[in-house]
Amino acid sequence: MKQLDSAVISPSTLYIVPTPIGNLGDITQRALSVLQSVDLIAAEDTRHTGILLQHFAINARLFALHDHNEQQKSETLLAKLREGQSIALVSDAGTPLINDPGYHLVRTCREAGITVVPLPGACAAITALSAAGLPSDRFCYEGFLPAKSKSRCDTLKSLERETRTIIFYESTHRLLDSLADIEAVLGGERYVVLARELTKTWESIYGAPVAELLAWVKEDENRRKGEMVLIVEGFKAQEDTLPADALRTLALLQAELPLKKAAALAAEIHGVKKNALYKYALEQQGN
Repeated sequence: MKQLDSAVISPSTLYIVPTPIGNLGDITQRALSVLQSVDLIAAEDTRHTGILLQHFAINARLFALHDHNEQQKSETLLAKLREGQSIALVSDAGTPLINDPGYHLVRTCREAGITVVPLPGACAAITALSAAGLPSDRFCYEGFLPAKSKSRCDTLKSLERETRTIIFYESTHRLLDSLADIEAVLGGERYVVLARELTKTWESIYGAPVAELLAWVKEDENRRKGEMVLIVEGFKAQEDTLPADALRTLALLQAELPLKKAAALAAEIHGVKKNALYKYALEQQGN
C-alpha cells in the first residue's frame, strides 16, 4: 500500500476536509495536519469552525463560503489557488458537500484544472447506515425531505417502490410530520430507523415499523430533539407482485389488441406469467 506523508501540502490544491459530527475525537490525524498546514480554510460558518480550530490549537486564516455566497466567492478562491495557495474546504460538521455547500467551488476548480484532494472522514448518513441493521449493499441518499406536506408526500410516492435502503436527514420540528407522511404513503409496516445525535452524549438509534416508531417518538419529547437521520427500508416486492413496467406495457397493448393477445405479448416482453397479467387485467376491468 502506498503511504503518503499526511503533513505534505501541495500548492494550488483544494482539500476537502471532513470534521466531526459530534465527538471531537473522530477527527483524523490527516485532517488536523491539513488544517494546520494550508494557507486558507474556506468554512461554512467561520465562527463555528473557529471554535473547532481553537480546540485543537490551530491558527489559520478563515474565509466564509456558504449557500448564499458560494457562486460569487468561488472565483475569488480559484484566483487564490491559481496564485499557488492551498485551501481546505470544511462544513460545520461531517463531510463537505453532503447536504452542505461546496459543489460550485469543486466544479469550478476541476474545470480550471485545479487539483482537488478529498479526505475520508465523518458523515452522518454513512454512520447511521452502518448501525441501522438494514441492507447496506445498495442504498440511496435523499437529503432532507421537503418542508411542506404535499411536496413531501409527492417525494415519498416517487420512492414508494424503491428497493434500495433510503437515507434522509430530518429536523427536530418536522420529524413527527415526516414520520406520519411516511406511514401514510409507504404504509405503517415499513421499517424505519431513527438515528439521533450520533457520536454525541445523547446518541440513540431506534428502529421499528414506522407506525410504532411514530408512537415511540411521541412518548417522549426528548426523542425528537437534536440532529437526526432516518433510514428507511426499501420496498419488498411480493412474489405475486407484477413489475410496474409490465403493467404499463399491458395497458398500452390493451388499447390496440384483444386482452388475451395483449397479456401474452406483455408477458413475453417482460418474462412474467401470462395468466397473472390476464387475471390482473380482468380485475381492473371489474373495478
